[in-house]
Amino acid sequence: MTSTLKISELTKTFCGVKALDAVSLTVEPGSRVALLGHNGAGKSTMMKIILGLIPFDAGSVGVCGALPGSGAARGAVAYLPENAAFHPALTGEEQIGHFLSLRGESPKGARALLERVGLHDAATRRIGTYSKGMRQRVGLAQALIGRPKLLVLDEPTSGLDPVSRRDFYALLDGLAAEGAAVLLSSHALTEVEARTDRILILSKGRMVATGTLADLRRSAALPVTMNVSARNGYASQIAEALPGAIRVGADLRIACAQEDKLRLLASIAGLGDKVADIDVVPPSLEDIYSHFSRRDGQ
Repeated sequence: MTSTLKISELTKTFCGVKALDAVSLTVEPGSRVALLGHNGAGKSTMMKIILGLIPFDAGSVGVCGALPGSGAARGAVAYLPENAAFHPALTGEEQIGHFLSLRGESPKGARALLERVGLHDAATRRIGTYSKGMRQRVGLAQALIGRPKLLVLDEPTSGLDPVSRRDFYALLDGLAAEGAAVLLSSHALTEVEARTDRILILSKGRMVATGTLADLRRSAALPVTMNVSARNGYASQIAEALPGAIRVGADLRIACAQEDKLRLLASIAGLGDKVADIDVVPPSLEDIYSHFSRRDGQ
């Protein structure tokens, strides 16, 4: 399979400071990849390079097999910034119709694109009356023009309400199923955790972690937490049987290393009907992100 995006040893320096330091990554067709990092980690610089907006110093970048910024690359890539801005006097339909015309397509397709992002009922309203979340959906509609092979999305759910966020990720799922590759930058780690296939963590311009959520959990080797609910009157006995358990009201909480998880579960199961319930909580993406950032000196 040919990678939609392939970056190798990418380096970019500003005034003697390396914004990107020998970064390598691939994004395959149909994959949803999250790009995480603190402010100043190099995410925006990488996106600008992918879009062909700024040059790079060393390494290589291939966008659908073409150089970034070339005609072939521009035709294959769609971009959605965090704060999408449009002419306030135009309606949603007029704005998207204008973008379609710029791409050599019929502006009559505007309604269908707006319907796809949940703006069919607002298509004839002026954009100046839209909320921030609605303007963001206009931005997503323009990003869908031309059936792009790579979507580069910078904080795309900014300003969206929970229902709109769910609908947005459902739309991304559909695009990925059709073969589009998605590179998504976001600080909303809870969303990213559930709706992406692979995670990249940048820190001070270097790639400090990459892989699936399961890969990163194994690499970070953070403890698993188990919350044990005791039946009435048995909390003390359970605490005695589980050294290291912490009482939290009538319940108990205990942490263990990944390799000890099954052994601890067996011990809890051996307590029989003294236990009402057990909840196994693996490290969250926020825990993992903090781990790799601290390891890199942040």
